Amino acid sequence: MEKQCTISNEVHISGTGLHTGQQVSITFKPAPENYGYRFVRTDINPDIEIKALVDNVIDTSRGTTLEYKGSKVYTIEHVLAALVGLQIDNVRIEMDGAETPILDGSSRYYVETLQKAGKTAQNAEREYFELAENMSYINSDDKVEYLALPSDEFKVSVMIDYGNEVLGTQHASLQHIEQFTDEISKARTFVFLHELELLLNHNLIKGGDLSNAIVYVDKPVEQEELDRLASLFNKPTVSITQKGYLNNVELFSYNEPARHKLLDVIGDFALLGKPIKAHIIATRPGHKNNTEFAKIIKKKMKDEETKKALPQFSPDAKPLFDINDIMKKLPHRPPFLLIDKIMEMSETHVIGSKGVTMNEGFFVGHFPGNPVMPGVLQIEAMAQTGGILVLSTVPDPENYITLFMKIDNVKFRQQVVPGDTINFSLKLLSPIRRGLCHMEGIAYVGTKIVMEAEMLAQIIKKK
Repeated sequence: MEKQCTISNEVHISGTGLHTGQQVSITFKPAPENYGYRFVRTDINPDIEIKALVDNVIDTSRGTTLEYKGSKVYTIEHVLAALVGLQIDNVRIEMDGAETPILDGSSRYYVETLQKAGKTAQNAEREYFELAENMSYINSDDKVEYLALPSDEFKVSVMIDYGNEVLGTQHASLQHIEQFTDEISKARTFVFLHELELLLNHNLIKGGDLSNAIVYVDKPVEQEELDRLASLFNKPTVSITQKGYLNNVELFSYNEPARHKLLDVIGDFALLGKPIKAHIIATRPGHKNNTEFAKIIKKKMKDEETKKALPQFSPDAKPLFDINDIMKKLPHRPPFLLIDKIMEMSETHVIGSKGVTMNEGFFVGHFPGNPVMPGVLQIEAMAQTGGILVLSTVPDPENYITLFMKIDNVKFRQQVVPGDTINFSLKLLSPIRRGLCHMEGIAYVGTKIVMEAEMLAQIIKKK
């Protein structure tokens, strides 16, 4: 089994954001196991971590933009592609501005910076989502089509065709992720001259120059216009090569545009939150459709994870801890003891259950004639289940109490009513340290999810 990796040392890189034109510095920092990729706007609030997840995508018009709790980061795909290409799993990405530097329009300099940081293997296993069946996505309006095929490793194949004689139809492929650094990371972004003029007229690409993009000429251009571009981008002269692009750069490969689109696919699919074993075949891909297909796959991942997390035990199975055992560990007592038994527990997970009856005192007022278990009490019951795990790490649990510190991403999906049995399945999101327990939990009635949440709690000694 492969181990997760983080970087060995903190490293920095600075540059100008393509669209904002602002100077931005990025600091890549080592991160713990199962942390993933998280962006932090140190100029706004260093406590807000923007997880690199497709759920947080808010815009894909000229790059991929993420937002969480009011903090935004723009054009993050080249950074993420570099991390995926180097098979780095956990990194904290601190930025003192809104947009990642465009640099030369590729992932090359991000790769070189991260290589200088080195890699450190971690104890946790790298967890892949292994696609078990074909999946597809079609956007007829954009003439876009995606196909994901089961594969024993991550592969990407791309075809681009913009109906442009100069660019033509191009293909690119990545058969092994180890090819990324040499064959894909250096591919720069590209733009057609008419798009460049439109962007300039709309006050975009404030940080653009003729060194960070390949500019294809898709219409006749007068010398006067070329002179204007040269002046605008502080170049002595600008001309058109025989291959139909401005002479600002030299292509590193004949199909560099297709390779760059492949790079973008890798960066956008990093937003799945875990590496995937699948062959992604993309026809005319772009950020909008990359992320739309990623959302479809993410839902599939979520469904598969839910099935795996579904507690599997017989109703006749003897519990690991019965109610008397639970009262030896938890400080709670009736009527606020909301868990009946613990069925399963390891160092990283716990499964418990509660039988909900009409005798519960809260049904007197919640609600007369329509009894529903309050959501806050479902969360409390889930927390008590997690409390058993964290209190099992100390030799004298009877001398401790657990206190909430944070609750996130709570979702109530189904009502819980008298006669239901709720099964709570929780797993650690990070190792327990200094009595701090960060867990993710899912509550089931039968095979249906009724509630889910992330919780951070701490155990402290009783006064």
